[in-house]
Amino acid sequence: MDIPVSTRATTRTRPESLRHSRTWDAGVPCIAEARDAVDALLSRAHLAPERRRAVQDAQLVVSELVTNAVKHAPGPCALGLELSADRDELHITVTDTSVEPPRARPHDPGRVGGHGLNLVNLLSDGLQVTPLPHGKRVAATVPLTGADGA
Repeated sequence: MDIPVSTRATTRTRPESLRHSRTWDAGVPCIAEARDAVDALLSRAHLAPERRRAVQDAQLVVSELVTNAVKHAPGPCALGLELSADRDELHITVTDTSVEPPRARPHDPGRVGGHGLNLVNLLSDGLQVTPLPHGKRVAATVPLTGADGA
């Protein structure tokens, strides 16, 4: 008795991580460009609409980190974005030419400005600072799941 054998192969493909990078060589980068890069990258991932709050959080983190690089470091800066393969985290890196690590200021609700790193720490899994020969790399990971239902 012949038994039919199926040779159909099934493979599951894991989604690849999505990446974006941008370097600003001279002058002041447009912070809106950095926020738009987050939106464009996450739009390519086709995230569910209920993750919109997480996308806004990621845009705020990028905006704060790039703003700090522009304000406190002379010369070029670079932005790197990488969406995890499972689409649950956005890894953000900002490289600049200052060797000084970022420092969060003490909480002061009466102060105008100076709250950016506190916001970054609140919205991300914290900062990692890596010294480089001519500056530093500041990295943060923003979860894209959370209280808004995603």
